[in-house]
Amino acid sequence: MKRKAFVAGQFYPGDRERLREMIAGLAAPAAAVKKAIAVVSPHAGYVYSGPVAGAVFSSTRLPAVFILLGPSHRGIGSLFAIQTRGTWQTPLGETPIEQDLAARIVDGCGLVENDDQAHLWEHSLEVQLPFIQYFREDAAIVPICVSHEATYVELEALGRALAGAVRDFGTETLIVASTDMSHYVSQQTAEMKDRLAIRKVLDLDPAGLFETVTAERISMCGFQPTAAALVAARGLGATGAELVRYQTSGDTSGDYAQVVGYAGIRIF
Repeated sequence: MKRKAFVAGQFYPGDRERLREMIAGLAAPAAAVKKAIAVVSPHAGYVYSGPVAGAVFSSTRLPAVFILLGPSHRGIGSLFAIQTRGTWQTPLGETPIEQDLAARIVDGCGLVENDDQAHLWEHSLEVQLPFIQYFREDAAIVPICVSHEATYVELEALGRALAGAVRDFGTETLIVASTDMSHYVSQQTAEMKDRLAIRKVLDLDPAGLFETVTAERISMCGFQPTAAALVAARGLGATGAELVRYQTSGDTSGDYAQVVGYAGIRIF
């Protein structure tokens, strides 16, 4: 199955050259490139969250294989919906699914279901792909969409399966957790609440992240994929994390009364 771009021309330019120019302008070419097991990257329109995503991808050593974890904004029938074969298309070209790794993930977690339909209209993973294609033209991906109904126990099972699959696969793989932070709150509230969630990620504390976001009612849409990524990263030997960049939509729009927060984090 060829998964066609759904938000090209909306979240990012639909023209190949304009898209390449935009990503080049969002990159940080002078940044030191560091190895990572996982990263956290936002998924809003590039004019708002692109500087954060660009900072993450241009300063991280990118292997040829990526596992993309993102929330479902439309609701899906599966708890964890994976696409196991085919390609994903953007204006920058087509990227294949890494079938071997996808099969290992399905085998390792009975909660993961092959569900191509869950990905057709979901933007949270799609907006990561042009950055990956720009910096790594030979990339292959495994896309997994996470239901908002997933409990921590289920996310932990997914994370452990991801770690096991990556180990068995034997090829360097980067896990990308796609999430925005607080939604439609004041700049002050966003900074305060996002700091709580970011602290849990930096502490490599997936259970603490899940509990904090739930208890503090932080409108972080991808906290569940991020928790699963943290479980996986710890299983793969992660020892630390660093905040690459944080900003809000107010930094673009000038409206600090109602903002969305964006955090870029590298887990190593």
